[in-house]
Amino acid sequence: MNSNKIDYAEITISAVSPTQYPEDGLPEIVLAGRSNVGKSSFINTMVNRKKLARTSGKPGKTRTLNFFNIENELFFVDVPGYGYAKASNAEQEKWGRMMEDYFSTREELVLGILLVDFRHEPSEHDVLMYDFYKHYDVPVFVVATKSDKIKKSKYNKHESLIRKTLKISSEDQFFTFSSFTREGRQEVWDAILAYISKDEKA
Repeated sequence: MNSNKIDYAEITISAVSPTQYPEDGLPEIVLAGRSNVGKSSFINTMVNRKKLARTSGKPGKTRTLNFFNIENELFFVDVPGYGYAKASNAEQEKWGRMMEDYFSTREELVLGILLVDFRHEPSEHDVLMYDFYKHYDVPVFVVATKSDKIKKSKYNKHESLIRKTLKISSEDQFFTFSSFTREGRQEVWDAILAYISKDEKA
């Protein structure tokens, strides 16, 4: 797969239950993060599209698992954003059940990406999401978005804070990313494809 020239990227289904998950058998990379962390912009940048994933003016709008087929080789699975204050307890419980169903049963799930805002210390929800990945033995890439908002001289300080707060395991990779400058796009793709290749050979 040539990550610089992606010809096919489409949303296959917005699923709310396991019966709706795709049956293609392709490896799946799940994307999680706070409602305003820039997940849609991340997806659009990664696949060289402007509007494949819709960026919303209303954080927390995604209420389904959105499966994006990339080149018929893998899926990005966009899960509902968390940490949105206006979500009711009932909505949060529904979100939790949907996530547990997916994480506990989905054999195609090979990798998790946790998107955090590079400018800020990870929230309690970010820590819980990282721990959620680890609980289900999902390898994690931590991608710090909006890196263009931080001076290069401050990168180490911000990365150290994120690593310390999340207690990132030594085997989990960390990337800085900007949908504005496209920083990190190639590095993340290289790591995803290398990981999938290694996983398929295992």
